[in-house]
Amino acid sequence: MACLMIAQTPAPLPKAICFGYPLSILIALVLLLAACATPPSLPTPEIPAAPALQPLPGPLAQPTLAPLMRRVMPAVVDIQVESRTLREAHPFLDDPEFRRFLERMGLPLPKIETLQRRLSYGAGVIVDSARGYVITNDHLLKDAARIEVRLKDQRRLPAQRIGADPRSDIALLQIPPVDVQPLPLGDSDRLQVGDFVIAIGNPFGLGQTATLGIVSAIGSRSLGDQPLGELIQTDASINPGNSGGPLINLHGEVVGINTALIGPAGGNVGIGFAVPSNRVRRALTALSH
Repeated sequence: MACLMIAQTPAPLPKAICFGYPLSILIALVLLLAACATPPSLPTPEIPAAPALQPLPGPLAQPTLAPLMRRVMPAVVDIQVESRTLREAHPFLDDPEFRRFLERMGLPLPKIETLQRRLSYGAGVIVDSARGYVITNDHLLKDAARIEVRLKDQRRLPAQRIGADPRSDIALLQIPPVDVQPLPLGDSDRLQVGDFVIAIGNPFGLGQTATLGIVSAIGSRSLGDQPLGELIQTDASINPGNSGGPLINLHGEVVGINTALIGPAGGNVGIGFAVPSNRVRRALTALSH
């Protein structure tokens, strides 16, 4: 620019020209900055509205045995057995030194009741509600002095032992008639290894409990040299208190009566046994006539 050049010394320019030239540039710069500070208005893009949330459908369908349990549980009963057994004599009472000690001290010989009361718990299944017939295990009723049956609705009823078949470990009880749909006996000969089964009982006196498993084996079973006879082996959890309860299929038919288990300290390790329903049917026919 003329005002800044110093290569030579020309004649001075008029002040208006000298000062007007940079002033115009300043004005242009101000206008340029103003234009940059106010961006052109752009059209606002239209944002589509979010779709309205739709309610989820009803509960997702899932496999459940609840309807089957609601149908069969009323026919399964808890059984409490009160028995009287002979109490073993205390070894001190047979010790002559102990007896002489009591005599020297002038103490009487203690009296110990010869009978002791014991409570046992198990389960059963109503097979004839009009006559009040309940099937259970024979070993559960050993030395029974009083038998009480508790229904699903918590009613407690006295029960009477009609008879038993020790070979199949099946016993028949009778209670007053009840308005309960009895469970039918299925055909245990149609069972196959791998069929689903449900064991229902009263483990450890806790009340009605259902466990699911499969048929593990069918036929004559033995434990060491002790034959167990024709039994259904299952991994459905069977514990003390399950004795006499039903083993049912997924149609709600009784295919067995739970009777035994193998496990350390009496606990379940997935090896339980049930008397096949066809053996139960033969025993029931003999006992009810």
